[in-house]
Amino acid sequence: MRQSRPSGRHTRRLASAAVVATAALVLSGCGPAEDTPVLTWYTNPDDGGQATIAQQCTEAADGAYRIETSILPNDAASQREQLTRRLAAGDTSMDIMSLDPPFIPELAEPGFLAPVPEDVASSTTEDTLEGALAGATWKDNLVTVPFWANTQLLWYRESVAEEAGLNMDEPVTWDQLIEVARDQEKELGVQGARAESMTVWLNALVESAGGHILENPEASAADVQTGLDTEAGRQAAQIISTIGQEDLGGPGLATQQENEAMLLFQGDNGSFMVNWPFVWPATNAAVEEGALPEELPEDIGWTLYPRVVEGQEPAPPLGGINLGVGAESEHPELAWQAIECIVTPEHQTEYFITNGNPPSSASAFDDPAVEEAFPMAPTIRESLSLAAPRPQTPYYNEVSTAIQQRFTPPRAVDPESTPAETGQFIMEVLRGESLL
Repeated sequence: MRQSRPSGRHTRRLASAAVVATAALVLSGCGPAEDTPVLTWYTNPDDGGQATIAQQCTEAADGAYRIETSILPNDAASQREQLTRRLAAGDTSMDIMSLDPPFIPELAEPGFLAPVPEDVASSTTEDTLEGALAGATWKDNLVTVPFWANTQLLWYRESVAEEAGLNMDEPVTWDQLIEVARDQEKELGVQGARAESMTVWLNALVESAGGHILENPEASAADVQTGLDTEAGRQAAQIISTIGQEDLGGPGLATQQENEAMLLFQGDNGSFMVNWPFVWPATNAAVEEGALPEELPEDIGWTLYPRVVEGQEPAPPLGGINLGVGAESEHPELAWQAIECIVTPEHQTEYFITNGNPPSSASAFDDPAVEEAFPMAPTIRESLSLAAPRPQTPYYNEVSTAIQQRFTPPRAVDPESTPAETGQFIMEVLRGESLL
């Protein structure tokens, strides 16, 4: 999940890894006395924002604790693997963890996460957006605290929409976008690679059609029932198949993830694209560097995720990061105190402006600086209120991998057979009857 975007910012993350590591060393090399409890915060790679907040909260703690950051691998799958292994081994350094929402049930079910105290739950989620809150729970219990949230918007070229006569102030459907791409011989920016981005796309389509990939995600592996062999599953498959078979997603669709979709959208044949907010600062940076035309940003608009069913609200993808505490942490109370500091609306606002990751707090969007940096911030906020998480199940890794194998390449997807076959494959894998 990538980081549910998870994750264009990837290149900048690599470049900033050394900066974040240096910040962590600075934190450990100065500050409170040696006997001050040290909290380790395992962070996902970013542009140094989490290390900055760690330093600010260390200073605010006034000697009660010191936060050091430790950077997790770049991709979500490797992050999951490292965290799971450490938690299963009873690692006592797992004080604070930046967790990708889809992997939270896998860590919560075996008791790897410390319970969220009631007062912490109350103080940190009083104005949390609905989508972000849904991704922080397991079996109706809050098991992590939302830090930042993410969602995909529908980005469009104003010139293409105008020529097609589309009123982008009104909801649009996938069928309309496909028709415009056909008529104008343009390309749609979607993610068709065999990667987490395919599961993100499929889940948003199924949820937008009123269905679910898993009907009972909290069930045991033997009892899980899938919801792909349904009208919603077939509608989702029809959209993916049409874009693939008619070459509407560009020549590189089969290997295209978020960054490649952005590059396609920025080109002469760009029209519409579903993608995360990172595309806005990335596009403007490319313009400033002279890599893209100066007038391009003026031709870019944004709105809510396209609808699958006319008249029915969409369910955009949900990404982001939640914060959890390891069950074997030596300092759980201090860790929750630190998390209360980390997720304040002020820190979420600062993190959005400096690192491009949207807040999970509704009030964090109220700062005028947010909309100045991200003019689409109100649309992001609205999208997060509609966003639906990917299947909340301890077996998410197996479910996602099965989907990636059966729904790629997009041109090979058959709406009449792929959903049913994929659903059956998922259940066989979970019951040990098939191998991924």
